[in-house]
Amino acid sequence: MAYTFQVTIDSPDPHPLADWWADALGWEVEPSDEPFIRGLIAAGHATEDDTTTHRGTLVWKAGAAIRHPEGLEGAPRILFQFVPEPKTVKNRVHLDVRTGDDDPQALVERLVAKGAKHLHEGRQGPSVWTTLADPQGNELCVSH
Repeated sequence: MAYTFQVTIDSPDPHPLADWWADALGWEVEPSDEPFIRGLIAAGHATEDDTTTHRGTLVWKAGAAIRHPEGLEGAPRILFQFVPEPKTVKNRVHLDVRTGDDDPQALVERLVAKGAKHLHEGRQGPSVWTTLADPQGNELCVSH
């Protein structure tokens, strides 16, 4: 049997990071179901402390997710999960963003302008890539 998966990234501030990554990838932030959240609070299954407000909308404090515009058929979901501690070491796993026919350098420049940090350029045989860190320090590579 083959399994599905989602990628989970720890974050001390998941909602802005989900926004950043959705913009970076051309994906969509999953919408909040405010009436559902309020119903769970009213029924005693959650509390106001489990929520926060992001961009004027009630959301779960525990995290935010993004998905490919074609849904889970396009790519696995990415969940940005709240953790209280900041990132302190290099990631053991990172995302490789492949630009296809788009210019990877144009994407690198756009992401740096939106808060990414340029870390280094890499090359192995004919493969070349740029390694960046997102606004919270998580590494990613951009290539064709």
